[in-house]
Amino acid sequence: MTKEAGRGHALLVGAGILCSRLFGLVRQRVFSHYFGLSDAADIFSAALRVPNFLQNLFGEGVLSASFIPVYARLLAQHKQEEADRLAGAIFAILALIISVIVAVGVLATPYLLWLIAPGYTGEKRELTILIVRILFPGTGILVWSAWCLGILNGHHKFFLSYAAPVIWNVSMIATMLLFRHLDANRLIVYLAWGTVLGCLLQFLVQLGPVLKLVPNLRLRLDTKSLHVKQVGGSFTNVVIGRGVVQISAFVDQAIATLLGSGAIAGMTTASSINLLPVSLFGMAISASELPTLSRMAGDHVDEEVAAKLSTRLNNGLERIAFFIVPSAMAFFALGNVIVAALYQSGAFTAKDSYYVWAILAGSGVGLLASTFGRLYSSTYYAMRDTRTPLRFALVRLAFTAVLGLASALIMPKALGISMQWGAVGLTASAGVAGWIEFHLLRRGMNKKLGATGIPLSLMAKLWTAAGVAACAAGVVEHYLPAAGPIVTAVFVLATYGVIYFAVTFMLRIRTCTDVVGKLLRRVGLR
Repeated sequence: MTKEAGRGHALLVGAGILCSRLFGLVRQRVFSHYFGLSDAADIFSAALRVPNFLQNLFGEGVLSASFIPVYARLLAQHKQEEADRLAGAIFAILALIISVIVAVGVLATPYLLWLIAPGYTGEKRELTILIVRILFPGTGILVWSAWCLGILNGHHKFFLSYAAPVIWNVSMIATMLLFRHLDANRLIVYLAWGTVLGCLLQFLVQLGPVLKLVPNLRLRLDTKSLHVKQVGGSFTNVVIGRGVVQISAFVDQAIATLLGSGAIAGMTTASSINLLPVSLFGMAISASELPTLSRMAGDHVDEEVAAKLSTRLNNGLERIAFFIVPSAMAFFALGNVIVAALYQSGAFTAKDSYYVWAILAGSGVGLLASTFGRLYSSTYYAMRDTRTPLRFALVRLAFTAVLGLASALIMPKALGISMQWGAVGLTASAGVAGWIEFHLLRRGMNKKLGATGIPLSLMAKLWTAAGVAACAAGVVEHYLPAAGPIVTAVFVLATYGVIYFAVTFMLRIRTCTDVVGKLLRRVGLR
């Protein structure tokens, strides 16, 4: 597959994710308008993350790492019937596992809550239990959506699977608008049911196209098939690896419940912004590259294949860095403008905007590491190595727990500030742990493929360009006449983006010149 084809696939993934994330931002804005950083917002944010553990454990990331490489190879070898049998077997196995886990999860919710939200007591705890129980079946359905994504991606059909969450967001938005007259505690119960409906619709919208791509689909618990065993061998390691990542997130959440009202909601709001560049660039490029990397790796990685994989990996890293570096700089320098424009409305005040900006700036610490790490992990998975990322994920978990506890619970007391600000320490310390994991991933990959990564000279140019752009945007913000958050953001962020592209174009950064060249060709100027 050519580099241009790979970029085209990344563009489709990015377009689908962009649609989904834009609707996600609208959903979060509506949510913030009605709930702000209240107890009700804390309850729903915490409850939504509990069953999402199930989705993340068995969903997109795991199936991408274990199922797609095997499925894509069968398609490349023109073994459609075997690929269809594999798809049916994996769906049947997933359906059985998920049904059991959802049933157990609904019954065990009160006990799970002691682990993940120890700071919730009384009515707040009881309402959280109710919301979790409502949400559990819906997130089980999302695992089937992830199976659809695996099929579609294996056939290089990228847009629909990543745009499908739009309907999930629309369902939640419609629920909040329809029942907005209710008090906050009753509204989040209706919102939970609207979320479950959205999960079902997200699955159904993908199911039709998938059935056309898998004409011989048969749902059979075929655990003896060689291909199923290959998926299963990788699946176990990746599930454990993803479980480690999710446990890391739950450690942060458990700590955040001890930081007072608004901490969980603030972290969730910041996460909705942080995930935009991670999804658009880190996930888009990693997801689109995995099928191609799997085909390139084949069954054996010799010196020639290693060189091709290394080149492909480095090109992907360069594209990720071009977009993620300015995203991180924007979080540090312009986060107040971004947060206010997106969410400052109704119950969400200017004070809330500055609080969420601080959390967002903390998440910027590890933004580059987490997106680089995704592509490195995809390369390991393409080479059928799922154990190495697992080992490094365990290291990350250990550092996240230790650094998170110190930053969130000890640091605020030592500095004499409110415990609520420990949420900033949580996101920043998670970023430090992400950098440690990335270093280990790169070092391990260098032993397999030779030197990989981005030259320091290129990174210096990107950070310089982002810094110059941030300074220019800061000047515009300072001298701009008083205006609403959205108007301010338009002028400030437009300045930031234009200056960044101008500086990187003058520095002849390859990704920039490619993007500009495509735009000029589209408008007929080249």
